Amino acid sequence: MAITAIGASEAAVGETEAEACGSHLSCLLIDRDEAQRLADMLKAIADPTRLQILRLIERAPAGEVCVCDLTDCLGLRQPTVSHHLKIMTEAGLLDRERRGTWAWFSVNHEGLRRVREILEPSSA
Repeated sequence: MAITAIGASEAAVGETEAEACGSHLSCLLIDRDEAQRLADMLKAIADPTRLQILRLIERAPAGEVCVCDLTDCLGLRQPTVSHHLKIMTEAGLLDRERRGTWAWFSVNHEGLRRVREILEPSSA
């Protein structure tokens, strides 16, 4: 009988919680494809080397950087730096321009704006 009383008591609490927890959420979801693109952008900068690269390019005096400059600055080999740059370019965070044998990179400001909107949604 005590079990029944506890069960009834729990049921009453459950009903009260359900009333208090009524769905007030408007369920305005990000489109699934857009959510995937934004997740890819966040994954692309979720690496210490890529964050360093982004900061270096952002602060470059000319607003762009050659791969050869990044290898010297980071102390990494060109294939490693190129791998990181490719990930960031494919994610829409960097723009790439080929000049002769070298590639030059600049920040894609639209991509960076989208990342900032993720991190500061109230400003969107």
